[in-house]
Amino acid sequence: MHKSRFLQLALHAEALRFGEFTLKSGRHSPYFFNAGRFDSGAKLAELAACYADAIDAAGVQFDLLFGPAYKGIPLATALGCEYARRGRDLPLAFNRKEAKAHGEGGTLIGAPLAERRVLIVDDVITAGTAIREALAIIADGGGLPAGIVVALDRQEILREDDPERRSAAQSVAVETGVPVIAVANLHDLLAFAGENAELVGHRDQLLAYRARYGSAAAG
Repeated sequence: MHKSRFLQLALHAEALRFGEFTLKSGRHSPYFFNAGRFDSGAKLAELAACYADAIDAAGVQFDLLFGPAYKGIPLATALGCEYARRGRDLPLAFNRKEAKAHGEGGTLIGAPLAERRVLIVDDVITAGTAIREALAIIADGGGLPAGIVVALDRQEILREDDPERRSAAQSVAVETGVPVIAVANLHDLLAFAGENAELVGHRDQLLAYRARYGSAAAG
């Protein structure tokens, strides 16, 4: 199953770590995920296979892969190679953080977006800012956003005063109408930790964190 396969891969690559971590939000988390640790061809290839399995299971229809700068670029590229290996050659595009004034210019690199159903490929959704920027780029390029796929959905509330206890992924999906697919989420991580002798000791901290910060969808 792609969920447990992905979590095992993340653990082996030290992309998924347990302990005490201070997040950008200031929250103290018992775990941390850093997709930057998928730092070799073999690791990226295995990760891309997990992404592809999650996408196929979700049944989303798309024509083009888009990788937001920066982490989305290698992820979308690896995913494009994985689909080519499976017999589907997909166009690929990504953006620059800053527009290029010389050469071809602009912020977009790769295949044109116009009239294509675009799948955004990224690592996580934290506050949703980068995803909203990507959606604006796609709209400006004449593309149609078909979905967003990320590696890990923390299923964590954006704001503690939100009565609906929505996560960043839920907020983006509700606000934009674009479905969000995660290879795995916090619920899957809890199940994985409960079945792994090396991680079972971290499960109580994960449950406590979910009780305080988990979105309604996290259970």
